[in-house]
Amino acid sequence: MKKKIVIVGAGPGGLTSAMILARRGFDVEVLEKDAVVGGRSACLSFDGFDFDTGPTFLMMKFVLDEMFEEAGECIDDYLEAVELDPMYRLVFNDRSIDMTSDPEAMKQEIARLFPGSEADLDKFLTREGKRFEKVFPCLQKDYSSFKEFFNPIFLKAIPYIPLGTSIFDYLGNYFGEEKLRLCFTFQSKYLGMSPWECPGFFSILPFVEHKFGVFHVQGGLSRISDAMAAVATKHGARIRNCAEVKQIIVANGSARGVLLAGGEKVMADEVILNADFAYAMNNLIPSGILKKYSPQKLEKKRYSCSTFMLYLGVDKIYNELPHHTVVFADDYRSSIQSIFDSKELTEDISFYIRNSAVTDPHVAPPSHSGLYVLVPAPNQNSGIDWEKQQGEFRDRVIRKIVERTPLKDIESHIVAERMMTPLDWEKKSNVYLGATFNLAHTLTQMLYFRPHNRFEEIDNMYLVGGGTHPGSGLPTIYESARISSNMISEKYGVPYQKPGNLSEKTGIRRRQIRHKETEECRELEPV
Repeated sequence: MKKKIVIVGAGPGGLTSAMILARRGFDVEVLEKDAVVGGRSACLSFDGFDFDTGPTFLMMKFVLDEMFEEAGECIDDYLEAVELDPMYRLVFNDRSIDMTSDPEAMKQEIARLFPGSEADLDKFLTREGKRFEKVFPCLQKDYSSFKEFFNPIFLKAIPYIPLGTSIFDYLGNYFGEEKLRLCFTFQSKYLGMSPWECPGFFSILPFVEHKFGVFHVQGGLSRISDAMAAVATKHGARIRNCAEVKQIIVANGSARGVLLAGGEKVMADEVILNADFAYAMNNLIPSGILKKYSPQKLEKKRYSCSTFMLYLGVDKIYNELPHHTVVFADDYRSSIQSIFDSKELTEDISFYIRNSAVTDPHVAPPSHSGLYVLVPAPNQNSGIDWEKQQGEFRDRVIRKIVERTPLKDIESHIVAERMMTPLDWEKKSNVYLGATFNLAHTLTQMLYFRPHNRFEEIDNMYLVGGGTHPGSGLPTIYESARISSNMISEKYGVPYQKPGNLSEKTGIRRRQIRHKETEECRELEPV
């Protein structure tokens, strides 16, 4: 008889697990509280516009490709991805720079704005390329046991792991001028962290952008979740929307299934938890069971910042703005400190705008655009009363967009609008403290010290998503699902293929281009 797997949550991690395990012959049932799949990566549709609720950058696309291969499918049969050039525009108070994954074009851009620093890019790409090949495999394995630190994969990586330094300080080894360094360290915000606190380990983030490029999926990145759901269903998984899980059923220290809000019990041999980690520990686990992750101990953990979101439908296309634009506050460091230290809202804000209509005709009505605006904000530990302040802060964001971008007439062209505050992330999306990037990625909350993929406090329960190893961000969330799926497969003697040799990844973009030209998909033999 097939082993039954219940997956709580149809976010990217849960759906990746669903399609991999269904393909391997398990009986998979996914329970999702919302009416659509995707979780924080779901599609937000209103008034003819489609927005990605959360992630909008697709990096390391080869990882996503591999997840579809794990399920016996070719991603090109489900999704159309385009590489962005420029990857994004960075706007400072005195200059703007278009960041590209073309090394020669990038050096020309650096020479234009930071004369004499262009050779630093070659040093960065060469040295960080070697480090990436050693370090990234560490993120593809589990750390359920401390002995994994003595695994040859990790031991070989140790000399390449910068300890005791921030990503901002570490990249000072390459880039001297502060604003140039910020071009390669602002990516710490993908983890909801400050460049001055984010560990130097994460210099792999700017490296993978410049090595492998940044992609967009036509129709929005939420289409990835839709495609994964289709693949999982094709291989026999059942996905139930509007099926809210009230509690994990635990007996004799083992997960036995789940209790739905309507009273139905769904029993299983294994439970995969794709809910926000701290929320789930506080709300889905029967009281008295948890010790390491009790509510009191969770309060003492460090969490990421939150985000204030605007989803704006406008009756105009702004071709002068690229697909992705990041605008830095005038005093970026002080602005960051106000988010993480004083936890207050200031006039001098940084923000990000996605103007996907310049790339994608599928996300808005003809001659219209959907503008996605994200502003880093303090999480709910701040005590900010968002019900009172959201209107004024929304106006402040619009005012800054007018001041700092070509969108001078935006206010008069808004025809549809939605807002998402840290309070909304907490109350409507069940995100603990509204910390949209989950547990902070400090050295004491990484690898073995992050909640384990095989959950350490309850047997037969596994974690996927940003709250477990390897952490936040779509590629690492996909990897968390592969790790947990492989652990379940190993438990039941189901064969699987370990992740491939990363030394070959340096040519991945060239292979992707050839693949697109021939329109051929590599076949994967059934397990």
